[in-house]
Amino acid sequence: MVKPGQSSFRRILLSRLLLLSVPVLLTGAYVTYRKARSVLLETARQNLTESAVRKGESIEQSIAALKANLLTASETVVLQSPSSETYQEFVQQLAQQLPTQIDCVQLTDIKTQQIAASTCGNQLLLSQEVTSFWPQQQEQLLWDSSKVYVTAPSPNTPSPVQEKTLPPKSPGQLRLLLSAPVYNNAGQLQYALSIHSSLLQSQKVEPGSLSGYPLVINQDGIILAHPLTERVGRNIKQEPDSDRLTSVLNNAIAGQIYFQHLSFEQNGLEYLAGYNAIQSPLTTQSQQKWIILAVTPLNTGALAGLGEIKQVLIILTCGLLAATFLATLYIARDLARPLEKLRDYALNESRLHSTDRIPHDFKIREINQLAEALDGMIERLRHWAEELEAAWKEAQAANQLKNEFLASTSHELRTPLNGIIGCLRLVKDGFCDDRDEELDFLQRADDAAIHLLGIINDILDLAKIEAGKLSVELEPLNLRRLLDEVINLQAVPIQQKGLEFYTTDLHQTIPVRADPAKLKQVLL
Repeated sequence: MVKPGQSSFRRILLSRLLLLSVPVLLTGAYVTYRKARSVLLETARQNLTESAVRKGESIEQSIAALKANLLTASETVVLQSPSSETYQEFVQQLAQQLPTQIDCVQLTDIKTQQIAASTCGNQLLLSQEVTSFWPQQQEQLLWDSSKVYVTAPSPNTPSPVQEKTLPPKSPGQLRLLLSAPVYNNAGQLQYALSIHSSLLQSQKVEPGSLSGYPLVINQDGIILAHPLTERVGRNIKQEPDSDRLTSVLNNAIAGQIYFQHLSFEQNGLEYLAGYNAIQSPLTTQSQQKWIILAVTPLNTGALAGLGEIKQVLIILTCGLLAATFLATLYIARDLARPLEKLRDYALNESRLHSTDRIPHDFKIREINQLAEALDGMIERLRHWAEELEAAWKEAQAANQLKNEFLASTSHELRTPLNGIIGCLRLVKDGFCDDRDEELDFLQRADDAAIHLLGIINDILDLAKIEAGKLSVELEPLNLRRLLDEVINLQAVPIQQKGLEFYTTDLHQTIPVRADPAKLKQVLL
């Protein structure tokens, strides 16, 4: 009978195997997921750091190319000629031939501050401070790039050019204004050739791309380019993640090329950024540095492939869990089935002399040994049961013999006792006529007592009774005399009952060979 709280061996084995295998499997899947995440994150950090370096190099190369092209254009014969009719055609061709996106090319008269030619209308790009940067008289025939004046238009100061004539600013663009002097044939400063260019053109970053969006910060913490246009012109101290941005700024100025986790909104989307520092191209900040960052969203950029890995891991884990469950079921059944066979045999085996054999030939050696031990134990139990059954039958037979013997001897006990009692009472009560008759009754009582003693000895001989045998001692005797003794034993009871017993006097000897006591018991 199954008690409350008990369970089958198969169920316990199944639960233990699942308890061991499932946590290990889930732990392995979690460790694999974390390892994949760390590898993807490390790859993204390295790629973003390299992307920041490439973006910085691209800015430097683009500015250098613009400076070279601007200097070359400022020294063309067309601009040095007194004829201004070809100026407009020249600036338009120049805007088309420059390698970067040009928002505006403008030729400005230094003295009058009038626009001689422009590709963006009549909005003046040149500031007064630029004209004082160049000497009025040409000092050398070939100018170097240091004579190109570079500024970054401030987004906090709206310009008519930016509002109307220039294209709308795209996220991540870095706008620069480059100006070069134009001297006439007499070597006098006459014009300023200005280019308004947009660097770091915004490109659609596909999910999983590790090139990143550009973010440019100068050494004073002013944001020059940002994925979010409204952040351009703000100081990093105004940003929600100002501490990390300040750390990036300080590390980049110190010469480190590394990465950082950023958040442009309070508790918002987390970004991963690689950063690098380049020399500031602005003329007034030539001793400072720009910090170039390549920024990408952490989940949709750096860890874009993690979702697919997670999905594969979930499918694989579910498949492995199902396979583990099925394998555990098979193993539990394979291990529990031998014990169940032994249990069924033990529960169903109720016959003593059954010919059914205990199950053998299991694959598990210990269970085979257990089956052999149980088989030997059952054989011993059968042997003991047979011995007990034989002993029980012998005891039952002995008990039956004892009952039969006691039943047969009860009459034999009463007969001599009655004879003794009767003879003694006749003598005691004085019914005897003479002394000889008294002696005769006493002799009869003595014979009856001896006969009773023999019967008692037979009763006390338990070994003979248990063996189902009584010893018979054969000896020659006179049957006539034996009959007289039997009659004498019954004489008193006969007289007490008022009966008369007649016998024929036999004078001849009747020789027989018998046991006197046993023969008397038969006759009585």
